[in-house]
Amino acid sequence: MTAIESPQKLIKQIPDWVWIIIACLISTGGYLFASHLVYRTGYPLDDAWIHQTYARNLGWYFEWSFLRGVPSAGSTSPLWTFLLALGYAIKIPPYIWTMLMGVAGLFVTAIAGQALYTENVTMTHFKLPWVALFLAFEWHLVWASASGMETGIYAGLIICFFYYLSRVKKNWFVVGAIAGGLVWLRPDAVTLMGPALFVCVLHGSSWKGKWKDVQNTITGFLLGFIPYLGFNYLLSGSLWPNTFYAKQAEYAILYQTPLITRLVKLMSLPLVGAGVLLAPGFIAVLISSVKNKKPFYLAGCLWWLGYTFIYAARLPVTYQHGRYLIPAMGIFFVLSILGIQEIKSLIQLPEKGTWLLTTFWKFSLTAVLIVFWVVGAKAYGEDVAIIETEMVETAYWLNTHTEPQAMIAVHDIGAIGYFSDRKLLDLAGLISPEVVPFIRDEQKLADFMDTAGVDYLVTFPNWYPYMTGRAEKIFQTQSMFSPLAGGENMAIYRWNPATKE
Repeated sequence: MTAIESPQKLIKQIPDWVWIIIACLISTGGYLFASHLVYRTGYPLDDAWIHQTYARNLGWYFEWSFLRGVPSAGSTSPLWTFLLALGYAIKIPPYIWTMLMGVAGLFVTAIAGQALYTENVTMTHFKLPWVALFLAFEWHLVWASASGMETGIYAGLIICFFYYLSRVKKNWFVVGAIAGGLVWLRPDAVTLMGPALFVCVLHGSSWKGKWKDVQNTITGFLLGFIPYLGFNYLLSGSLWPNTFYAKQAEYAILYQTPLITRLVKLMSLPLVGAGVLLAPGFIAVLISSVKNKKPFYLAGCLWWLGYTFIYAARLPVTYQHGRYLIPAMGIFFVLSILGIQEIKSLIQLPEKGTWLLTTFWKFSLTAVLIVFWVVGAKAYGEDVAIIETEMVETAYWLNTHTEPQAMIAVHDIGAIGYFSDRKLLDLAGLISPEVVPFIRDEQKLADFMDTAGVDYLVTFPNWYPYMTGRAEKIFQTQSMFSPLAGGENMAIYRWNPATKE
């Protein structure tokens, strides 16, 4: 009997955080394995290769640039670039280091979510850290952790911010400093000052004390924010990274859609999956926060709504599974779970009925979570396959078949910048901000390319029909993955000003 009980006792003695790490490794590892089965491992976004290029130049050559010797502010996340550069500096294989960082981000998300839940729920019958396990297998968050981008760790640090903000005892200077520091990870972290000041003003001290706390919060924030603005200005002469302007200009046509339509589409993104079963909880926690005067809950709900509204107004894109909204999904899920607990406390049923209802909800949540984890793994594998067969293969071809001194105009610069070792003109404006004013005007882009001395154009044919129509196609990928997803194959064109009409 003792021999049988000993392993059980040992298992019970293992801390929760160990199980959470194991869950994150299994969850992210499953997505990597899925990409291997579909085609091969890689990144599901070309932008991940942008970070890798900046990180390689920083880690190997100690310069902040995409093109060697040309400083630029094309990295939206300087802190993520720096973290990736550490891997290059200490000579850990970049892909392994990046995925370990992704797992770390998912772990931070999971353990911070569990801590926030525990901080705000006085009684729970769950012995397992179920909130952490939910976040570790929520497919949006897993996709982000394996994306090679800062999105995963940013989602976790947002929850960390709200966890600290929810505590009774907190240092308001630290609250502001966290928000200011996170701007180095994503510029939209500036929005965290909204809930920080909201809770600061509504907490229970005197007005004199509130004013002092507001000053401390702003001081802490500026400590991180001002150097960030200075960093961008020194690199590009602008206070914000180039992507801040380029993305908005590129997708300006989407502003023609009514704002309410854009907002509804973005708000529905976290509901694709198990989040749909948590949506009533978000409504409940929002109502409860107003009714019972809970400033922290209200601040979190308003931040999520406001964050979504800002993207609906300025960058209303839903592609790639809502990649820009994924960082905000973590706090949405945790707040919704807290709201579910409030709904449960209001249900007046016999004990057996309560048990049956709770059990059915747990089973449904778990089932939907697992189903969408599998669906997400398949989508992730296909996303990676598209990038590998379109962007990466095209980059290899350019490296082998074009002149070393050639200048290439390209819309997606990530993999091509990393593998081709050629001079680039960025049609998306990330490292070529001079094209932003006319980013969707093909005639002006073509004239600019002529002036710049472009030798080759790389794009999907239908993206720039005028420019591809006046150039000579010399290569096109033949992969099935992009066409099956509703796209097309990337092509390389010889750009010759003499053919201009």
